[in-house]
Amino acid sequence: MRSDLMKKGDERAPHRSLFKSMGYTQAELDRPIIGIANSANEIIPGHIHLDKIAEAVKAGVRLAGGTPVEFSTIGICDGIAMNHQGMRYSLASRELIADSVEVMAMAHPFDGLVLIPNCDKIIPGMLMAALRLNIPSLVISGGPMLAGRTGSQPLDLISVFEGVGALKSGRITHEELCDLEDNACPGCGSCAGMFTANSMNCLTEALGLGLPGNGTIPAVTAARVRLAKMAGMKIMDLVQRNIRPRDIATRKAFENAIAVDMALGCSTNTVLHVPAVAHEAGIDLDLDLFNTVSTRTPHLCSLRPGGSHFLEDLNAGGGVQAVMKELSKRKLIHRDIPTVNGKSVGENLDAVQVLNHDIIRPLENPYHEEGGIAILRGNLAPEGAVVKQSAVSPEMLRRKGRARVFHSESEAASAILDGRIRPGDVVVIRYEGPKGGPGMQEMLTPTAAIVGMGLGQDVSLITDGRFSGGTKGAAIGHVSPEAAVGGPIALVEEDDEILVDIPAKKLELLVDEVTLEKRRTLWSPPPPKVDHGYLARYAHLVTSGSRGAILQLK
Repeated sequence: MRSDLMKKGDERAPHRSLFKSMGYTQAELDRPIIGIANSANEIIPGHIHLDKIAEAVKAGVRLAGGTPVEFSTIGICDGIAMNHQGMRYSLASRELIADSVEVMAMAHPFDGLVLIPNCDKIIPGMLMAALRLNIPSLVISGGPMLAGRTGSQPLDLISVFEGVGALKSGRITHEELCDLEDNACPGCGSCAGMFTANSMNCLTEALGLGLPGNGTIPAVTAARVRLAKMAGMKIMDLVQRNIRPRDIATRKAFENAIAVDMALGCSTNTVLHVPAVAHEAGIDLDLDLFNTVSTRTPHLCSLRPGGSHFLEDLNAGGGVQAVMKELSKRKLIHRDIPTVNGKSVGENLDAVQVLNHDIIRPLENPYHEEGGIAILRGNLAPEGAVVKQSAVSPEMLRRKGRARVFHSESEAASAILDGRIRPGDVVVIRYEGPKGGPGMQEMLTPTAAIVGMGLGQDVSLITDGRFSGGTKGAAIGHVSPEAAVGGPIALVEEDDEILVDIPAKKLELLVDEVTLEKRRTLWSPPPPKVDHGYLARYAHLVTSGSRGAILQLK
């Protein structure tokens, strides 16, 4: 056993003494030792209950003859960090989470790992650590939040963000905004739509590193607790059979995950996180693969923010496995690869059926013939940009507009809420990329304000930053190269004409090359926004959004 490095033999008597000082018995030390990476805290609604999930996992480990040892990691609530300095740290925290799990598992050689995340950067961070370490591991999330209600209207967090814009435009009263605030988030769990957290939990399941149900079983149900106990038992099987994450998360598995991504209409942030996770397994996922898979994969589910259904509805319709079952009818899913429950993808799908075709549409009647995400290229984004095309209204799929240029998210949000943005404008927010931000802030405030102000079918937004999974509308992010390194987005000027053609996968600045070259010679890099601490180190090491914003030693 790997844990013998810290517990076996006479020379490890001091090590055993330290374990025994904490109350561990010799019988417990004789068993496989399973690290339980728990990201519970009291600042994230999706994590407030993870102590209970961890207790269930530990019960499962003990039932199967192992000894669980729990440790913690950090976690940021993107909603609470939104639209202030804290959001610079959100994406950057992904690397710290991966590093912290690596440090703990290398310093204390566990025989296996159970990883308990539930929100945006914590899930990919833990997946990155699992593939980097490559010891038997599985992921059990805390599950999604139930939808809120006010009267008969279902709500989620995005309802509140959009409510701010609606209040500013006089469409709702202050009392109505307070009602949204009080009722949109009714309890624990990852926010109720197909935002980044739930996207990554569903893709973890599709990847085979989470048990069936990991992505959709609601946080508050007994079924979630039972799944956590099952995870504790299953890790013991993985340890005994020495099945490791890289045995499961192969290129075929990543292609499965991307296909599910497209069918569900997941967050654009998956285009950052999935390549970063694959990188840890030594797999290079080019951005063009997302377009390749999207072209052949229909969009089957209309989930918030682009649609009306919530994660609890997807779960009732059969969940991720039912989506995979439907996709497999057209051979869009690789069935011959293993998963953490000991069965192949195909064996898992054999026992599955779609329970509600209104929620998971059949292949013959999709919401869209192509998947939910598109990669755009052109002279404004030579290395690519990302849009959730399934959340764009038809009239906004092709549009020319006048550039309104801002050097920060806060400047743009103020302009939108102050009524300075008009129909037909293209809001350009730059110097918010991985290096320029630094940290590539999510921009839910300006996109929600556009919708809340009634401009969702008239205004596009383009940025080298990124968007919340809760964003809808013609919001194009991850423009690469970013402005801070001299990418073309740095050369856009007020009133330039920009072409957005999502069906043709084009993003073009309609300015001649001679003029752009003149602008290029006059451009100089701005001073860093942060010159000390973790963010300064992060900005120095982080790569382009087109590469998943991974860190690379220079």
